[in-house]
Amino acid sequence: KLHLTRIESWLIIYPGLLVLKSVKTLLGVILRGLFGLPLEETSVEQRGFQVATDEMRARLEQVGGIFLDGYHAALESCTPPILAERLNSGDAELRGFAFEGAAMGLALLDALTPWRPNRVTSFLSGAGNAHAYMVHVGVGWVWARFPFGFRRFRRRLDPLLSWLAFDGWGFHEGFFHWPEYVAGKPPPRQLAGYERRAFDQGLGRSWWFVNGGNPELIALTIVGLPAERRPDMWSGVGLAATYAGLASEGVLRDLCDLAGSSWPQLAQGAAFAAKARQRAGNLTPYTELAAKVLCGLSAADAARLCDTTLENLPTNSTQPAYEIWRQRIQQHFRTSQELRASQPQQAYG
Repeated sequence: KLHLTRIESWLIIYPGLLVLKSVKTLLGVILRGLFGLPLEETSVEQRGFQVATDEMRARLEQVGGIFLDGYHAALESCTPPILAERLNSGDAELRGFAFEGAAMGLALLDALTPWRPNRVTSFLSGAGNAHAYMVHVGVGWVWARFPFGFRRFRRRLDPLLSWLAFDGWGFHEGFFHWPEYVAGKPPPRQLAGYERRAFDQGLGRSWWFVNGGNPELIALTIVGLPAERRPDMWSGVGLAATYAGLASEGVLRDLCDLAGSSWPQLAQGAAFAAKARQRAGNLTPYTELAAKVLCGLSAADAARLCDTTLENLPTNSTQPAYEIWRQRIQQHFRTSQELRASQPQQAYG
């Protein structure tokens, strides 16, 4: 007796569906063949990164591999449900990197098919919503490779979080072209105004990878660049150290010390990472450790700070609402730092 699944029955009743499915699968193979990236592109050796420990090397390459898995999944998957199933099948702690990679793939397809430029926005309204921070960052990878029409593309993104796409652009440039930027190369000439600052925030994130999570090397890289760019870069370091992480408590404390007057920016970046993970439902014990060391708060409280400072943001200011949001968070940490410094020290002995 022949037993058919419901899907098999549909394919018999509507044989055209089988043809369509095959065509889309073939298209995915073609797209990956044209635009796929080899795993070696994210290897520490290939990039020439300086890595502090074997554990950090393994972590950085794992993150890169998962990003590429997500990117290729977006090129190959014929429907949003199939893509979401592939992205959600991985380890929850690292899932955000798969969503970031998928966003790059979808943004690339949007750029290649301007008559249907809604894949990223549809993704953000569905499976990608929980990882909205990472999705916006992933879009910036495409802007870095195809730097035209990005302001028009940006209008389709979340008005607040769209600045993260410029952050993603900066990370891409630091990751793939770090020697030039370590030597002082400015942001791309296509960027203007606050776009350049958001770019530097992403460039700072890349320093965590380029320098293998080594606080001394990160600090040396940042201090070699113009003073006005350094605070934004420390913000990016805080985000990367907390989200990608796996550093020891000692390393995190060294980051706080080396950031010096830019500690509020470092802490703000860490708070952003805690919020991104809380929104995605993938807070980890490491997130808790990093938030407590870098922010002096639990991960939940750091995420809550991002929420409370988001309230009543002005829309007609001379600065982007995104920067005002960041400044509010930084001011919280600056105030707490000043309060601790003003308290008399307990005498012993």
